[in-house]
Amino acid sequence: MVIEGALARVEKGLEARFPTRMVPDLDRITDLLDLLGSPQRAYPSIHLTGTNGKTTTARMIDALLREFGIRTGRYTSPHLQSVTERITLDGDPLDAERFAAVYDEVAPFAEIVDGRHPDRVTFFELLTAMAFAAFADAPVEVAVVEVGLGGRWDATNVLHAPVAVVTTIGLDHVGILGSTVGEIATEKAGIIHEGATVVSAGQTPEAATVLTERVAEVGARLAREGADFGVRRRSIAVGGQSLDLAGLGGDYDEVFVPLFGAHQATNAACALAAVEAFFGAADRGTLDIDVVRAAFAGVDSPGRLEVVRRSPTVLLDGAHNPAGAAALAAAVTEAFGFDRLVGVLAVLSDKDVEGLLEQLEPVLTEVVVTMNSSPRALPAEALGEVAREVFGDARVAVVPRLDDAIEQAVTLAEEDGSYAGGVLVTGSIVTIGEARTLLTAGGA
Repeated sequence: MVIEGALARVEKGLEARFPTRMVPDLDRITDLLDLLGSPQRAYPSIHLTGTNGKTTTARMIDALLREFGIRTGRYTSPHLQSVTERITLDGDPLDAERFAAVYDEVAPFAEIVDGRHPDRVTFFELLTAMAFAAFADAPVEVAVVEVGLGGRWDATNVLHAPVAVVTTIGLDHVGILGSTVGEIATEKAGIIHEGATVVSAGQTPEAATVLTERVAEVGARLAREGADFGVRRRSIAVGGQSLDLAGLGGDYDEVFVPLFGAHQATNAACALAAVEAFFGAADRGTLDIDVVRAAFAGVDSPGRLEVVRRSPTVLLDGAHNPAGAAALAAAVTEAFGFDRLVGVLAVLSDKDVEGLLEQLEPVLTEVVVTMNSSPRALPAEALGEVAREVFGDARVAVVPRLDDAIEQAVTLAEEDGSYAGGVLVTGSIVTIGEARTLLTAGGA
């Protein structure tokens, strides 16, 4: 109970630092890390940005490195159920006691920085400093770090990592990052620094041009999916898929990945190329295929087309923009044979709700719209109005509470004695975290 109380105290302290306005600079995080002795310089990093797939790709990179005997730190966001998930050592989140201890080490320095700048150190900046400090203290041999938002002005962009990964770039956070793919790509390309190797998933021509220009500008090297690495073959397998991958150093055949969808195959190809680049495998041939196979076979990605219940099957997926929803719809169609699939949707108000629903409409028999606990949540009735435009009145139910919405969806999935009915909960990482708490014993 003492440890739980300490974590609650830390969560309260972090939440008090949510920014009241977005300030595009790295001044506070740089000042804070300088006071801490620049812990981010104690180890090399692999830095990830992009619109979708960052967290899963980071988890894959982490798994590969650990299978090769490398001690890793991983920093990802947002979390599903506990803020401690964001900072992991050797694949495991910091326990509550260690998380609180790191906060207590870093927070006094944040208060010093508060007094030096017009704006206080933010929630994400403090967490970033905590992660870098925890990694240095461990110590880790490699840090795998996902940006929080964008790239150029993200607090993680103090790393100047030797390997940068850019997953597919699309439209999201348009009110902050820009209204076109090119503008968003410009922000994300900011993590590319001199001498880096950039591993890029397939991009639109607009995004590809921005990345290529940034690489040339800073003297980096670019490895492109489809030209320098990629997926040579994929087939459905029990519990996932089997892949033949083309890496930077050669081919890797019969790699099983226990995740569903073509987008996860792309994530795997990017992860493998990133680790190859880190090890310099492009000049030295392939990595040990048995180690690569073992690493991918053990990968998981909670909240990404995750099966959490059977009879009926209940799936959780954090898709929150049209591109993510399109990948989700394709993966569900490919990997599952549902006769009836009922959606449970709760989204945030700043998302392209209509675009998301349009991608999901072909695969959902009906949809139960609800809301999560986020202050940014779109009210259930407002979401219902959009859903009725896309699905029609007869296929939409509005249930304000998430637990009641899931219960109603399960009932609908089992109607008429269907043995091939399922439930898909999606729309937001917040939604998936809350559903996971409701549906799994102890969450993770």
